[in-house]
Amino acid sequence: MTEPGYVAVARAADIAPGEVAVVEADGKSLCLGHCDDGSWGAIDNVCTHDGGILGEGELDECAVECPRHGARFDLQTGKVLALPAVYPVNAYPVRIVDGRVEVKVDVPTRELEIGG
Repeated sequence: MTEPGYVAVARAADIAPGEVAVVEADGKSLCLGHCDDGSWGAIDNVCTHDGGILGEGELDECAVECPRHGARFDLQTGKVLALPAVYPVNAYPVRIVDGRVEVKVDVPTRELEIGG
């Protein structure tokens, strides 16, 4: 049984290490990634530089790069790692249960600032 707040979003076997995917969880579009070290992360699926889709970017270790202008975000914290983005995105806890990837969506979030 899924713990309250966690939503199943994918099968772990469907996302190889070093890959990201766009997933939906309770009406939120998320960038879900399987880091090279085997860990997982999920962040808002929008680049705060200009609204690019992070889930269409590339993952290097545990940093996702926006495909539009190269801004980079930590997949587990949402922290900006490279310009041109200056504002972080929300991050969501991820766990694997019986081969399912589950994301906890009922965590406190902040309104995203786009641009800058």
